[in-house]
Amino acid sequence: MSRKTADAVIVGGGIIGAAVGYHLAKAGFKVALLEKKFPCAGSTGRCIGGIRAQFSHELTIKVMLLSIKLFQNFKEEVGEDIEWYAGGYLFLAFDEERKKSFGEAIEIQRRCGLDVAFVSADECARIVPGLNTEGLIGGAWCPTDGQANPFKVTFGYLKRMRDMGSKVYTETEVVGINIHKGRVVSVVTNKGDEFFAPVVLNAAGPWASEVGRMAGVEVPVAPDRHEALVTEAVERCLDPMLVDYRSDGCYFLQHYGTGHIIGCYTPVPLVPGYRLDSSDEFVTEMPRRMIRLLPKLSSVKVLRQWAGSYEMSPDGNPICGKTSVEGYYVAAGMSGHGFMFGPAIGKLMAELITTGKSTIDLSEFQLDRSFTKSEAMK
Repeated sequence: MSRKTADAVIVGGGIIGAAVGYHLAKAGFKVALLEKKFPCAGSTGRCIGGIRAQFSHELTIKVMLLSIKLFQNFKEEVGEDIEWYAGGYLFLAFDEERKKSFGEAIEIQRRCGLDVAFVSADECARIVPGLNTEGLIGGAWCPTDGQANPFKVTFGYLKRMRDMGSKVYTETEVVGINIHKGRVVSVVTNKGDEFFAPVVLNAAGPWASEVGRMAGVEVPVAPDRHEALVTEAVERCLDPMLVDYRSDGCYFLQHYGTGHIIGCYTPVPLVPGYRLDSSDEFVTEMPRRMIRLLPKLSSVKVLRQWAGSYEMSPDGNPICGKTSVEGYYVAAGMSGHGFMFGPAIGKLMAELITTGKSTIDLSEFQLDRSFTKSEAMK
């Protein structure tokens, strides 16, 4: 067995692992990031790149306001053009219950300093020309939300991390974590290497519960399958991320700068497990919903579809912080929002690891909590 040393070992090469690794390296840590396949092989590489601060949980909003600032300044700080575009997010309400829920969330968002409002159906149609407003009451609108390229963000962090002397190990699966007298000692991989480090971060996304059990820590994260599709490139017809909230599922629709339109949805009921196969139901229903919202899309062709995993926590909020094992940290359970959380969680977790506290207190996201305060704008 080959012996290696590091100041910190990170398990997982998605956006969370990459962002924490970058910020730890920036703080002077020698980081070993272990990825069982390749960077962005999991949820990060399958997400659609939306970024928003419209949530119902005050801490989540504060974290996302920081994250948006970091996305905006990414090119200046990290040196990568991540295709950041502030087109906004428009959540549509087709019933009074949803309008009430949005209104309650907007009050919290405004207290946190977010530029957000509930706008009429006519205003929704002004924001999205050609929008079918039949049955529409209005929408929650925030113009400062946006989108970016998940691959460019993740690989941007990893490149800078390497530039600062840290290492990324691909095709390297963690098969064991050694604990001695209540603290983490080392991580063992499928290649027979043993990495000794005083800090280990579980950023394994949908596999966080498995990696947690290796350290004797129960991390309540379970994956469920979500599907997406992309169309041929067409002239821009949609600035914001459009979110269609109805009883038969939550649908997301976004137009990229390349001209391609991407759509995904949260199925009802959810589809638990690690399977990433695509369904005929989705590729039939998603275009129907897209056309119902924007009839002018009726002639646009679908290029392909795919599936990815949401790493769900019991309450839909992240699980971040220390654990019962000294030196063993977790940053998981992002519940479908890992990409947008990435920059802020990376900075805050690095602060927690290096100084014992973070500039935004993450204690409400700690592993040892009741999981009773659910996120309403999932």
